Amino acid sequence: MMMGVDKLLSERAVQGDPLRVALAGCGFMGRGLVNQIANSVFGMTLAAIAVRSPEQAFKALIDAGVSDAIAVDGPLGLKQAIQQRVTAVTEDFHAITQSDGIDVVIDVTGSVELGCRLALDCFAGGKHLVLMNAAVDATVGSELGRLADAAGVVLTGCDGDQAGLQMNLIRFVRSIGITPLVSGIIKGLHDPYRNPTTQEGFARRWGQDPWMVTSFADGTKMSLDQSIVANAAGMSVHKRGMLGRSHGGHVDQLTHCYDVDELRALGGAIDYVVHAKPNAGSYCFGTQDDPKQQHYLELYTRGTGPLYSFHTPYRLGHFEVPITAARAALMDDATVRALPTRHVEAVTTAKTDLKAGTVLDRPGGYHYYGQAEKAHLVRAERLLPIGAAEGCMLVRDVRRDATLTYDDVAVPPGRLVDQLLDAQRKLAVAVPPSLMAKL
Repeated sequence: MMMGVDKLLSERAVQGDPLRVALAGCGFMGRGLVNQIANSVFGMTLAAIAVRSPEQAFKALIDAGVSDAIAVDGPLGLKQAIQQRVTAVTEDFHAITQSDGIDVVIDVTGSVELGCRLALDCFAGGKHLVLMNAAVDATVGSELGRLADAAGVVLTGCDGDQAGLQMNLIRFVRSIGITPLVSGIIKGLHDPYRNPTTQEGFARRWGQDPWMVTSFADGTKMSLDQSIVANAAGMSVHKRGMLGRSHGGHVDQLTHCYDVDELRALGGAIDYVVHAKPNAGSYCFGTQDDPKQQHYLELYTRGTGPLYSFHTPYRLGHFEVPITAARAALMDDATVRALPTRHVEAVTTAKTDLKAGTVLDRPGGYHYYGQAEKAHLVRAERLLPIGAAEGCMLVRDVRRDATLTYDDVAVPPGRLVDQLLDAQRKLAVAVPPSLMAKL
């Protein structure tokens, strides 16, 4: 999807009119993104960073070789910094969404509630929004998409992250006349009972947050990503939690493990595999009914059918996120964005036996892991989305591996995410064709 973006950014560089980007948040991924924009992206400039701890932003900037950044208090200071063409650091998140000098905001906060408020502020300020905040996208992406359309701006998940990687592959497969029926993640590890204590050593080695690392290991981030893909591509899921095979061979060999008729009845499905080669990235399996094209696909080593395999053997995280910002601002193109109809939700499942009175911690913690489930079942069973779980108090005991419902919890009052979820429930949910036939 880089085609065209590089040319447009080069033109902005030559014109001396770079695309002006603001970051909200500056944690592990934010630090990498600061360095990438500052040193490797022509035609784009990092105009501002909004962050609760300014020292984090200044450290990231200094590490990236940016020595002239300044601290500003609000909109006026931000405007002056932009005019001076120096990067501004501010604790005022609202300022970056309202400034005329910002073209695109990138949410790297990792917070659901802050991310929801940031999104509404971006729409009110006419700013395109790139989400590196998968929990926001997975939880209320359809409603936010509706609001973004009304505001005339682009809302998008990002290239480089798992959902963007998969959606780019799906779009490519569709563009060559293949019908995608499986979109999956290649995982090296999946253990739903991991927690920040077990992941502390790995996190320390890579300079990451143990809670973030846990969300990768326990399936929470995967469930968020796969629900984003399903809702953007119009796919479903075989069962709660996906099929999730362990396979030591190449991912191409999995084409014979799926029932094509079942996939068609589902309208396509998300999935994952553990241990397959190559040991990272994503895969997309699709069908082509033309015998002439089938002959060429076999020649080009994509398989013998009926499913043909395509895969991307890596994902590059923050390296690709500036491409998303440029696609949004210069091409009016979203990398990945939820459809108006909900297909799959990421729901909250107990990681251990939980007692009444427990206040649920944040994703990647000690209390729960994520699973992907069909949206119509989530709505019918009142299952609790991952993005709404943090801060809820259990009103009764819940056993390990039980999926939490709204009847199990007391929801904190006044949260924006709950208001957006209420609005999103007015949108349609998809029922797989196989079930529609039974109704």
